[in-house]
Amino acid sequence: MSVTLFNNARIITATGVYPGTVTVSGRTITDVTFSGEKGGQKRGEQKIHPDQVIDVKEKYLSPGFIDIHTHGAGGYDFMDGDIDSIYGACLSHLLHGTTSILPTTLTSTKESLLDCVHLFNTVELERDGYPSILGLHLEGPYFADSQRGAQDPKYLRNPEPEEYLEVLKETDRIRRWSFAIELPGSREFLRVLKERGIVASLAHSAATCTDVFRAYEAGLSLLTHFYSCMTTVQRVNAFRVAGAIEAGYLLDDLYVELIADGCHLPAELLKLVYKVKSPNRICLVTDSMRAAGMPDGEYVLGSKKDGQRCIKEDGVAKLPDRSAFAGSVATTDRLVRTFRNLTGAPIYEVVDMASLNPAILMGIDGRKGSIAVGKDADILIFDENIDISRIMVRGEFIKES
Repeated sequence: MSVTLFNNARIITATGVYPGTVTVSGRTITDVTFSGEKGGQKRGEQKIHPDQVIDVKEKYLSPGFIDIHTHGAGGYDFMDGDIDSIYGACLSHLLHGTTSILPTTLTSTKESLLDCVHLFNTVELERDGYPSILGLHLEGPYFADSQRGAQDPKYLRNPEPEEYLEVLKETDRIRRWSFAIELPGSREFLRVLKERGIVASLAHSAATCTDVFRAYEAGLSLLTHFYSCMTTVQRVNAFRVAGAIEAGYLLDDLYVELIADGCHLPAELLKLVYKVKSPNRICLVTDSMRAAGMPDGEYVLGSKKDGQRCIKEDGVAKLPDRSAFAGSVATTDRLVRTFRNLTGAPIYEVVDMASLNPAILMGIDGRKGSIAVGKDADILIFDENIDISRIMVRGEFIKES
């Protein structure tokens, strides 16, 4: 079993940044010692000599990032229909610090959705040299047409048991499902998700604040890409009615996703969310499509066979008529950098938004999301600009300076 010692590090923890050392044995963090403290070794225990010592040179030592909403990267989409595209997109994100990932589907036909699920059943969830694949996130197809955004309207439909029960029967790898909670049949669908331990998330929804409160009481956990494709205050018969955005602020325990790429939400809204919402209920997500990590130009959102054409420019993907965004082209290191720079939030809180918070939401914080003894050695080294120089996944180095 290989032993690695990181010294001269600024360790990012859930509560702050502290100088110290970290020891990794095999795939696991076995010791975290802050400067001025004694090591975790018990008296009389045989001293372990590291196989390699990494001088972090006072850079940050951070937990690996966890992206719980991404459609692709590096020219690949998770709905391309082949294993190489799944691994290709995962590797592209890993090179930007994402050590755990939740591949995400796009609204499509029932047949395409089942094909995606069947293919995903064959994926190796912890392949050497790749991020940990946490499962599958289904985004749609149960969305409100008025809030469809870049989702193809011809595939939108209400949740019907005949469809979603068949999908759930075909796999046990679905960890999260995003849908419009106000649609006919959504109440029963939410009950089924809760029974199966699947994270239920509002997305592309015309729900009112009251609708969200009721769904929250029934098991709703998260608002997908907060502010995007959801309701805010509107007039109904002359009376103002609050929307999903207001519910996100009022419900303290409800998680919200932020695409903190500097495009989907301006600095003012990022500051507002940070000011009003508890930092431990914010999850940074890329919601990236295949153009993430690629040059500007034309790309396809969704599968190459039946996806939508879009354009990458100005740091974001757009529909051809520029009427709406078509997903982001961000990577997680960009999210952390942008949110920190635009809000002034301390780096440890921002890293929590990209690691510990999504780990807690997905129920994997016992082994992922922070630098702590007993957890997987998913570790990043980066500087003040969040430029990553080294990446360790489950105890193995991936990228070196």
